[in-house]
Amino acid sequence: MVKVEVSIISKETIKPSSPALHHLKPYKLSVFDQVTPTTYVPTIFFYPMTDLNLNTSQVIAQLKKSFSETLSIFYPLSGRIKDNLFIHEFDMGVPYLEARVNCCMSEFLKHQEIELLNLFIPCNVFCKESDTTTVALIAFQLNIFVCGGIAVGVSFLHKFGDAVTTSAFLHSWAATCIGSPEKVTHPNFTEGSSMFPPRDSLPQKYLATMESLWFKEGAYVTRRFVFDNKAIATLRAKAKSERVPKPTRIEALIGFIWKHYMEASKAIKSGSKRTSMLVQAVNLRTRMKPHLSDSSTGNLFWWATVAADLAMEGRELHELVDQVRKAIAGFDGDCTKGLQGDEGLSTISDYFDQLEDMFSAEIKPDVCAFTSWLRFYNDIDFGWGKPFWVGIMGKVGPTFRNLIIFNETPWGVGIEAWVTIDEKELAILENDLEFLTFASPNPSISISL
Repeated sequence: MVKVEVSIISKETIKPSSPALHHLKPYKLSVFDQVTPTTYVPTIFFYPMTDLNLNTSQVIAQLKKSFSETLSIFYPLSGRIKDNLFIHEFDMGVPYLEARVNCCMSEFLKHQEIELLNLFIPCNVFCKESDTTTVALIAFQLNIFVCGGIAVGVSFLHKFGDAVTTSAFLHSWAATCIGSPEKVTHPNFTEGSSMFPPRDSLPQKYLATMESLWFKEGAYVTRRFVFDNKAIATLRAKAKSERVPKPTRIEALIGFIWKHYMEASKAIKSGSKRTSMLVQAVNLRTRMKPHLSDSSTGNLFWWATVAADLAMEGRELHELVDQVRKAIAGFDGDCTKGLQGDEGLSTISDYFDQLEDMFSAEIKPDVCAFTSWLRFYNDIDFGWGKPFWVGIMGKVGPTFRNLIIFNETPWGVGIEAWVTIDEKELAILENDLEFLTFASPNPSISISL
C-alpha cells in the first residue's frame, strides 16, 4: 500500500444562508453544557460514490450550499461561546476544508491504519481547547479519493451538544442536501437551558473536577475491536442473571470490556489499593417524564457511575452487568427530576463533591468511560446512499481518558468498540486470549468499487 497522504487544497468559512441571524437572542447553555469540556469529537463518513454519473464538482457545491442552509436552522453552530454562559455572533461561520487523498478508498479501507483517520478531520481529536471564545462549534473536511470516493470528516464541539444533537444536525444537513425538507429536524434551543439552567457563578472547582474526569496525562492508544453477532449473543447469555434476565447488547459488552480492562490494569498496578470507576453516558431525554424529543439540543446526558475494587478476585460478567444496569436505572423517574431547575444544582454539587473526594485521594481511581453511538450515524445519506463505513478517530492527544465508543459495523452484523486506553494496558488486552475469543482486532474493510 502506498503511503497515504491527505493534502489540503482549500480552506474557507461557510456562513448561514440567512442574513437575519444577528437579530436573534443569544443561545443559552445548560448547566450540563457548562461543565462539559471544550473539546472536539470526530466522525468520518466514507462514501464509495459508485454512481459514475455523479459530477464531483456539483456534489461539492451542493454539499456546501446545503450546509449553509442547514446552518440557518441550527444557527448557534455558526456562533461563538461567551463566558461559558451563552453563544452569540451567529454570523461567524464554520471552517470548511477540502482535501485530496492520493489513493483509492478501497485500498485505504482494506489496509486502514487507525492513526491515519486523523488526516480526514479538520480539528484535533479530544484535546483541551484553551481559547474557548474563538473556537468554532463545528468544522468539516471534504476528502476526495483518487477513485472519486468521498470521506466527510466532521469535528463537533462537545460543549454545544451530545451525539443526539450532532446526529440531528447531520441528518438535517443530509435531508437538505437531497431536497427532503420534511426530514429536517427543527431544533428546540430552549428546553435544555430551561430545565437545567446555567449558573452565572458556577464554582471553578466543578469545572476542574470534570476536567479530571475527562483528561489525564498518559500514553493513550486507540484500537478498533469488532464483536460479531455470534460473539455478542454468547456474551449476552453469559451476562444473564436473576436480576438482569435479558441484558442488552451494550450492557453485555460494557461488562465484558470493563472486566478485561480491570484485569489488564491490575496486572500493571499490582499491589495498589486502586478503584476502577466505570462511567456510562446516559441520555436524559428518554429518562424524563414526559420524555424530551431528540430535537432538544445540548448535552442532555449525565454519567452513571459504578466503582469496583481492583484487588477483588473472580468478578463474574453477570455481576458487573448487574451493577451497570442498576447505575443506569438510577436515572429513571425521581432522580432525573432531581437534576432539574434551581434545586438541581444541589444534586449536581453532591455528585461533584464525591468526584472531588475520589480525585483528591492519594491513590486516584482508574476511570473507564463508555458511550454508545448505535443508531445515530450509520444512515446519513447525502444522495449517494448510506455511508459504507463510519470511522471515529485515530491518535488522541497526550491528555485524555480511557474511553470506549460503540458503533455499528458497516454490514449490520455486529458492533465496533473503539477502545482508547493506556498503551501498556492495551498491550495486555491485545494478548488476552479470552478477550480475543470474542473481539476481532481491527479487521480489514473490503469493498468492490
